Amino acid sequence: MLRFGILSTAKIGQELVVPAIQDAENAVVTAVASRDLGKARQFADRFQIPHAFGSYEEMLASDLIDAVYIPLPTSQHIEWSIRAADAKKHVLCEKPIALKAQDIDGLIEARDRNGVVVSEAYMVGYAPVWHKVRELIAEGAIGRLRHVQGAFTYFNRDPSNMRNIPALGGGGLPDIGVYPTFTTRFATGKEPIRVQAAIERDAEFGTDIYSSVRADFGDFELSFYIATQLAGRQIMVFHGTDGYIELKSPFNADRYGAEELELTNAKHNQSIHMRFQDSRQYRCEIEAFARAAKGETAEIVTLEYSRRNQALIDAIYRAGEHDGWEKV
Repeated sequence: MLRFGILSTAKIGQELVVPAIQDAENAVVTAVASRDLGKARQFADRFQIPHAFGSYEEMLASDLIDAVYIPLPTSQHIEWSIRAADAKKHVLCEKPIALKAQDIDGLIEARDRNGVVVSEAYMVGYAPVWHKVRELIAEGAIGRLRHVQGAFTYFNRDPSNMRNIPALGGGGLPDIGVYPTFTTRFATGKEPIRVQAAIERDAEFGTDIYSSVRADFGDFELSFYIATQLAGRQIMVFHGTDGYIELKSPFNADRYGAEELELTNAKHNQSIHMRFQDSRQYRCEIEAFARAAKGETAEIVTLEYSRRNQALIDAIYRAGEHDGWEKV
């Protein structure tokens, strides 16, 4: 069993990732750390975790754990991922792992010099629905792919929420813009060449709250919008010459409704509907990461792959500052 230490008592860890680790066949939560020992102990008691630490440094120095899961604010991801790698721990860090593509370079160096596995926690890369989309596109189920369309929105104006605090790495593109970009790259195996974008910022918070993006992938185009102050919506559509694939609730399984995939032919007289009632994408993520950490064969999100996704987000920000195309 890969022994995980949870670095902070963040909400996403409590609600989604720790239960997934406990549900996994090859991993276990052994410790949790907080800058407040009382919070760490409360967290540990809730999940029956045997060890609680009152500092991150103390847990990283412990031989009780093999790996860490990091759900800290985005602005702290690179620092603590490097520190964990230098402590010879495998690292699973929440997305986005960085706010600039070049910041990932130092983490790649830390990974390599310590011989550990470091991965960005894109649970969608492990979801059965997305593996099915990739399979359908590869086998030509929709013919030649010409256009990908997506949307991811929610409404949040809480000034204390990290998503609305620039210093903590807040903003719509780092939080949810990464999903249409990541899943399009994952499903097609293609990389973008250039982008156009229109970006709106909140006058009070200073964070980007709405982005409309057009990305040129050469063979096809991706267009999507994301927003942090619109009614919640999630959808992705892959449109080809012989049909299209439409996904409902493609990112947060069961939070916006069940994951559903519909494959429709060109004449619109035949469709195949697939429902992924309980994809357990977080458990799949944990189990794949644990296999990789043990040296077994496993497809995980590499830092090189993450760097290319962040380079696209960086280009979108640059494109939002002017009219016309921006090279990725």
